[in-house]
Amino acid sequence: MTIHIAGEKVILRDLTLDDLSDIYYWKYEADDREHLKWNGPYYTLPELTKEEFIEGFQKALEITATDQPRQILIIETDDKLIGTVNWYWEDEVTNWLSNGIVIFDSNYWSGGYGTEAFKLWTDYIFEQMDVVRVGISTWSGNIRMMKLARKIGMIEEGRIRKARIVDGEYYDSIKMGILREEWEQLHLPSREITPW
Repeated sequence: MTIHIAGEKVILRDLTLDDLSDIYYWKYEADDREHLKWNGPYYTLPELTKEEFIEGFQKALEITATDQPRQILIIETDDKLIGTVNWYWEDEVTNWLSNGIVIFDSNYWSGGYGTEAFKLWTDYIFEQMDVVRVGISTWSGNIRMMKLARKIGMIEEGRIRKARIVDGEYYDSIKMGILREEWEQLHLPSREITPW
């Protein structure tokens, strides 16, 4: 089953082998790598050859030939890869996962592309998986990510003070999330009120 979710601005679609060269370029070679300053800048990007990088995605590529929910999708606009969305388990026993997004090309920041992609992605997770909650982990310096999470209904649930160091300064670690019942409430069809 091929995944292809179309919004007004973006398409979320399955990862292909060809995409991995583009993702490698944005992570390791592009002049515009501003996204690395916001997407987990407290982690060191591992030094990988392109071959090692591609090898790390073999399982994700194999899943695209199945009916299993995807763990990563490509964000595309105008036939151009501009980013990815993904999820990982926080606790599989309690059906709790965190999702994430990165828009590599900063020309597509603040234009609604990320908001639409993240909403489509979160909807996909709740529709395709039996999860109780979906959340994010970020840092207090990433104001755009926190605003994006709020736009789709997430609330701040945890703040671990001075838990991250970015450019030599301490920041808080932020946890935000949305429960299935909250997501369902946001997706109820609107009712027209008919006057008597």
